[in-house]
Amino acid sequence: MTELEQYIGNYFEAERQELSDIAAYFKPQQVRKGEYLLKTGRICNQLSFVSSGLVRIYVQLEDKEVTQWISNTGYFLTDLASFMFQTPARWNMQALSDCELYTIDRADYINLGNVIKNWHKIEKAFLAKCFVTLEDRVFSHLAMSAEERYQRFYSFQPELFNQVPLQYLASMLGMTPETLSRIRKKAIG
Repeated sequence: MTELEQYIGNYFEAERQELSDIAAYFKPQQVRKGEYLLKTGRICNQLSFVSSGLVRIYVQLEDKEVTQWISNTGYFLTDLASFMFQTPARWNMQALSDCELYTIDRADYINLGNVIKNWHKIEKAFLAKCFVTLEDRVFSHLAMSAEERYQRFYSFQPELFNQVPLQYLASMLGMTPETLSRIRKKAIG
């Protein structure tokens, strides 16, 4: 069983043959540090699984960049609205390191419904998981203090604090780099 099959199997309820059939549609892709997988305004036609590496998802505003997410090993990566509805992408996606991905193009993704018996059930679970993740992010930004957001994120992904520039993490957590630095200093010492 491949890494992708294992992840899909852990994430969704699917039979072993379905996992293999789904994974066969994902093609290996290598992305170099600094390369863009997607730029704002373009149509997103790919859904990728991060096998290794780091990808920053962000928006460029008039006066600053705002990081939405840092995608790392074990996460899927796409601009979901653009991918599903073929609208211009809102997000830039840039590799922060060399990355190995498994990528499916939109046409193959749509075709999964024709070849995988339980695809619509699997897809529904995938989209529900995406929605719950988004809901958790919104809740944390509305109901948690900056310190609580830091502690929660650090408890899940402490390795990112040694791999990603802190200004990107601060932006993703909805705080200034100075606030993040102060919180980290307090937590360490």
